[in-house]
Amino acid sequence: MENQGIKKDYSCEYFNPEVETLSIEAIRELQLKRLKETVAHCMNSPFYKKRFEEAGLSVDDIKTLDDIRKIPFTTKADLRDTYPFGIASVPLEKCTRLHSSSGTTGNPTVILHTDKDIDEWANQVARNLWMVGLRPTDIFQNSSGYGMFTGGLGFQFGAEKMGMLTVPAAAGNSLRQIKFIKDFGTTAIHAVPSYLTRLKEVMDQEGVDPRKDTKLKVFAIGAEPHSEEQRKRIENMFGVKAYNSFGMSEMCGPGVGFECKEQQGLHFWEDYYIVEIVDPETLEPVPDGEIGELVLTSIRREAMPLLRYRTRDLTRVLGHTCACGRNHVRIDRMKGRSDDMMVLKGVNIFPIQIEKILMQYPELASNYLITLTTDADNDNMTVEVELAEPLAEENHQKLLKAVTRALKDEILLTPIVKLVQKGTLPVSEGKAVRVVDKRTVYN
Repeated sequence: MENQGIKKDYSCEYFNPEVETLSIEAIRELQLKRLKETVAHCMNSPFYKKRFEEAGLSVDDIKTLDDIRKIPFTTKADLRDTYPFGIASVPLEKCTRLHSSSGTTGNPTVILHTDKDIDEWANQVARNLWMVGLRPTDIFQNSSGYGMFTGGLGFQFGAEKMGMLTVPAAAGNSLRQIKFIKDFGTTAIHAVPSYLTRLKEVMDQEGVDPRKDTKLKVFAIGAEPHSEEQRKRIENMFGVKAYNSFGMSEMCGPGVGFECKEQQGLHFWEDYYIVEIVDPETLEPVPDGEIGELVLTSIRREAMPLLRYRTRDLTRVLGHTCACGRNHVRIDRMKGRSDDMMVLKGVNIFPIQIEKILMQYPELASNYLITLTTDADNDNMTVEVELAEPLAEENHQKLLKAVTRALKDEILLTPIVKLVQKGTLPVSEGKAVRVVDKRTVYN
């Protein structure tokens, strides 16, 4: 069952056929086995040992998959409260890498990996890429950022695991991206959807026709919300199939879910995760097909497995079988979030991060508004903030540049900043409205 090697038979539709073609019953049996092993392993974590004691639970209480509901939820706040390594289930010396996401006013979230975790993560990504028709004969260009962000390294190691020649181009520099695509014969790219729109604009400016002048055939897209219409527009612009990807650093990174060629939802790999969809208010399970919050339990990790992690992403179960022959659950694209986190160009941003920066400037009043819009398939953020007192034009421009620079340093993106006169922005009764999302509705 654990055959993770490169397939010599390139005509085979499955990277790990023994696992990918399991029956639903066999998947559930494997999940229960791994859930029991994971819960026992989590008792090495000070956090989970205490959590189980407080709940009056023991490892022996997990006898069926339904017993997972006895386990308390884990949240992003738990990761921050135990920063940096309080949830780890192995000694730090067994870990070989960490990834971190941005914090709000306090600690970021940190996820640890052992060598085995990284290898399993690479296998997941390789499985996804093989599923959409890529083979070791393909050339894979990664236009995602490397570093603490998991998207770059996750796809890099997955593509290498599959045996493809990889081009770690990283983010930006569209002219160089296009040169690599043409010169190296790139056939597949990983990118955020909005960047592909920008890449096509530069191709048009340079007189490059992706259908005639490149060998592109597959896009792996993710890290930011996008509509089916935007995906189809990308496919039509390039003449390339674009497959949706889902991942999150808390589970490992990219590779958690991916579309097959049928494109009828994202397959979530149930030999690695237990999927629950719950009502965000009652936290009770919802029926298949009903929108709820995605809750994930990692059952194949060493360093830092998470039990019943509340992702805050809203989605639904589409089905448990697929024409592609895989019975791993199919999940709909994410419909939004149950908390106030914004996802813009693949970056997680909290309003409080912006407020923290704005409040550092005495020239600014306390009223501000964040507006998210979609312009030509690109998501943008506009931050409007009231001035405490009118400023001379020279001082106005100086302050504008300083605030814009500080916000970029904090959220890793450059917003459009507008300094407006006091009393310009609406004032709400009760809780202030800080974010207005006018982006394309994601259906």
